[in-house]
Amino acid sequence: MESAMQENHGVILLVEDNVDLNNANRRALELRHYTAHAAFTLAQAREYLKETDPDIILLDVMLPDGDGFAFCNEIRGKTQAHILFLTAKTEHDDMVRGLMTGGDDYITKPFHAEELLTRIGAVMRRRKMDIPLKRITRGRLTLNLVSDQAFVDGEDLLLSQKEFSILCLLAQNEGSVLGAEHIYESVWGQPIGNDKNAVQMAISRLRGKITPAGYGISAVRGSGYVFSKTEGPPRS
Repeated sequence: MESAMQENHGVILLVEDNVDLNNANRRALELRHYTAHAAFTLAQAREYLKETDPDIILLDVMLPDGDGFAFCNEIRGKTQAHILFLTAKTEHDDMVRGLMTGGDDYITKPFHAEELLTRIGAVMRRRKMDIPLKRITRGRLTLNLVSDQAFVDGEDLLLSQKEFSILCLLAQNEGSVLGAEHIYESVWGQPIGNDKNAVQMAISRLRGKITPAGYGISAVRGSGYVFSKTEGPPRS
């Protein structure tokens, strides 16, 4: 006899001001045994996220109380949810902007419910397989580990490969002091030898670029460097 209790396939937050579309998507998801919660404004979404971290957020771009892209940037450091934009816009720049603010994917309206369910199913399978981290977010700073790009408020910092690798290493070890030799060997893949100024020069360049993110890289005399929140420009 089939159990009356169905397995929950995941928790999804629907942020969409079109009541009919939101309700239709919610019903379709519930029929596939997802737990779906509807928010019709960004204010409602914020309240929901205070209590629950969903697996997926379906986020409309145009909402009555704000911009979905800005909201994505606002919450990206507070949730591990996969953010899928729902947009009627087809301009390439808008889609790129959505991904740069921390979105993971987008689907263009109008779409068939089966397409949405297929996308969501694929995301949930990847999450259950524990696919390695694709993004690191620290305040207004986002590191895309797939494209090796760093963004502050969606603006590409245009880092070199070495700069990105150093920043990624430091961000992953936030609050911990990493020695210059350790950084060099991790990023350059060889002993530091006579190239002792390479790390210092790269970090000097990084400092100015990441200052707007509210984070800095500080030198700890005789020990190395530490990545942490800062109230202002990092000290030399």
